[in-house]
Amino acid sequence: MLWAGATVAAAAFQVARNAFQRGMMASSGPWGATLVRFLFGLPFSTALMLAAIVVAGPGNLHPHLSWAFWWPALLGALAQVLATAALLQAMHHAGFAVGTALQQSSVPLAALAGLLVFGDTLSALGWLGVAVTTAGLAVLVWPRKVGGEGRLLPGVVFGTLSGLLFGLALNGFRHAGLALEPAHPFFAAMTSVTLVQAVQTVGLVAFLLWRDPAALRAVIAGWRGSLGAGLFGALASSGWFFALNLAPAAAVRSLGVVEMPIAAVAGHRLFREALSLRQAIAGLAVCIGVVLTAGL
Repeated sequence: MLWAGATVAAAAFQVARNAFQRGMMASSGPWGATLVRFLFGLPFSTALMLAAIVVAGPGNLHPHLSWAFWWPALLGALAQVLATAALLQAMHHAGFAVGTALQQSSVPLAALAGLLVFGDTLSALGWLGVAVTTAGLAVLVWPRKVGGEGRLLPGVVFGTLSGLLFGLALNGFRHAGLALEPAHPFFAAMTSVTLVQAVQTVGLVAFLLWRDPAALRAVIAGWRGSLGAGLFGALASSGWFFALNLAPAAAVRSLGVVEMPIAAVAGHRLFREALSLRQAIAGLAVCIGVVLTAGL
């Protein structure tokens, strides 16, 4: 059950990171805010990787940086970048808590992606949890105005897209870590995080230099506030990667839905958002589905 503790911690850190990033949308746009988690998280991820090497002992490590590692790692890196930008847009249109809930569409989508692309399977109870989670999400996004701007449809589209991409990324990261060093999951997780974030940082910096230099300047100018997003982003990614080296992606993402109540509290306190009774009940249904999927 070590993966469960890592997942809960990652979910809490992720809510904190998302809150930092959402606040940066106005100055740097969705792509600039997306870059923040990778650029400013990279130093912290590197420090964690070095700590993992010391803990495991350099002589005991035999990493395999083969194509079996790189193709799922690069696929996950691209999917995670696009998913983060889509999530920030979903939060902008549908609110912080609802956008976070919509992201949980990665639960059934991660299960399907794991089955179709990588051959991972769930138990009958796990698939029941996927069905309950999906039903809860359907009720949550049933057409009706929500807090904030009340523009639900774009929020649903972006939120579901982020769930699809996060599901793909989680499966990719799981198999990349297993290919890198299956005997040392903590080292494999920390090294995978660092290498993936380095690739994502270089790619996004190049993209912004080409398409939106002003957003890149805004990110650099706001470096003090970005350090918090980077720290929490590195901790969240490390937790996710470690859990994914120990359990299937669908189970990890399912337990990670614990971020929903945390996000609801954060959305109310930080952004003055409120959930309706219908949304609260649907969120509870999603949480029940998560417990079933995780097999807890």
